[in-house]
Amino acid sequence: MEHHIKRYTVTAALPYTNGPVHIGHLAGVYIPADTYVRYLRLKEKDVIFVCGSDEHGVPITLKARKEGVSPQEVVDKYHQIIGDSFRDFGISFNIYHRTSSQTHHETAADFFKNLYDKNVFTEESTEQYFDESAQQFLADRYIVGTCPVCGNENAYGDQCEKCGTSLNPTDLINPHSTLSGQAPILRKTTNWFLPLDKMQPEIETYVESHQKDWRTSVYGQC
Repeated sequence: MEHHIKRYTVTAALPYTNGPVHIGHLAGVYIPADTYVRYLRLKEKDVIFVCGSDEHGVPITLKARKEGVSPQEVVDKYHQIIGDSFRDFGISFNIYHRTSSQTHHETAADFFKNLYDKNVFTEESTEQYFDESAQQFLADRYIVGTCPVCGNENAYGDQCEKCGTSLNPTDLINPHSTLSGQAPILRKTTNWFLPLDKMQPEIETYVESHQKDWRTSVYGQC
């Protein structure tokens, strides 16, 4: 008779390497995940606990700009500090890596190329805010303005941290660049998009199949 061994892969939110982790991060994310992994190990389950430093993103480049160093210097510094904190608190990762590694870059590129070769992406021209002084497009935290929902004057281009509303940069009222402080202009640019609407039936089936084993809060967001 064939026996199938159930394997568990547990991960937790990857910490941004633009600063150290604090007790809220540990209590809210990593200690609960570590507790669950330790329980599985005590039950002699086949489990692996994987995580790593998220070393790509606007908060890191902004931190580097503020400190007058390169983004690589920022991520190298905080990857070490964050790793030391996890070790000090006994967080028992099997693997703790970093997204700046060659392995990660090659794996991410393989995923992208595989989808590109299958013509899954769509190429579209859209208008995005552009800082003429800094000579770059503005996304996420490169742009701030007034939230159209709650009136918070310091809402980011992706989210208002006061009311939690997800935003697009063009939703902001009176936007300005965090690089130069100037009002941006709209400029056309071309990007690739993953058309999830074409996969909606498969995604809905997958989500609905987990109604009983996902947390209510997680299922509700889907």
